Amino acid sequence: MACWDGRLTVSQWPSGMPGMTATFILITSPALIELPAARPPAFNSPPAVQPLDPVTMSLRASLALFASLSVLHGGRAPRPFSSEEPGCFKVNDCKCIMKDGSGVVNLKAMGDVDGFLGHLRPVGAENLLSFSPCQHFSQPEDFRGSDCTNVAVCLVVRSQGLGGYISRYISYGKHEGNVFHYNHTLQVLSVSYFAHSDQPETIVHYHCSPDQPVSSIRDQSLLADRPLQIWVDSPCACPNLCAMGDLGLGTIFLIGLSLSAAAYFVLGSCALRPFRSSSGVQMSPEHSVWCTICYLCSEGRPTQPTQPTPRRPALTSGGLDRASARRATLT
Repeated sequence: MACWDGRLTVSQWPSGMPGMTATFILITSPALIELPAARPPAFNSPPAVQPLDPVTMSLRASLALFASLSVLHGGRAPRPFSSEEPGCFKVNDCKCIMKDGSGVVNLKAMGDVDGFLGHLRPVGAENLLSFSPCQHFSQPEDFRGSDCTNVAVCLVVRSQGLGGYISRYISYGKHEGNVFHYNHTLQVLSVSYFAHSDQPETIVHYHCSPDQPVSSIRDQSLLADRPLQIWVDSPCACPNLCAMGDLGLGTIFLIGLSLSAAAYFVLGSCALRPFRSSSGVQMSPEHSVWCTICYLCSEGRPTQPTQPTPRRPALTSGGLDRASARRATLT
């Protein structure tokens, strides 16, 4: 019975082994790989490894180089981003930027004053649908413990009871974690909203309609074991057609920081006066500025009202004569 000599020939090379692995084995362990022409006959005991002749070494080097070139040529590197690639990048839950640079689609511009595209809209005979593309809402508004709390889509399922209709509120998706997909051919932005599972509960198709005066729901479809489908015609689904300037917390912070820096340098230039000394140029407070500030602060402070001094009544001519006569009598 022949035993394996610990070496592989090219004909015995596993077909599923990657080319880079083959190159690594060829370079690091040349004694384990042998070409058919250089393979010795099999014996019952493993033969000693013979030193390789120059021909075998050159063949192995050529094989290693060929394997490396095949890996570099056949392996596909990640394709760099192309501006012509269709689709859009999600900026936040309400906005995405076109990959081709055509503009921005902002869902915030589609809702009404309260942010709704449909509020308690009939779906079938017994159900009501509420949908807001960007604004969180809760139903019922006075009860926060229902399933429709801070959601994007809420379905009200009504059933006839003994005392009237019994309403059940079911969440059909939230804004957090929604997925954007833009179809350039149809000019449709499809947004998937998720609720309680990895499968989307609602898919809203925003169709670019530049001639449409306002955004409106064209149709909806609710089938068993399928996501709720909503079709919206809106001019705001067209890139840059309904651009809205919204100030985020980062923008407000940068504006405040810029104003503070400007005020710091302006007040510093007014309140400090540079002068040259033996140790170099130094800054000293401007006395007029600080004195003016202290004066304005003290001037604005309320002062205590002063008591008017009583005035002595003036003496008339008759009173003056009587006073003179009294002094003369005393003397």
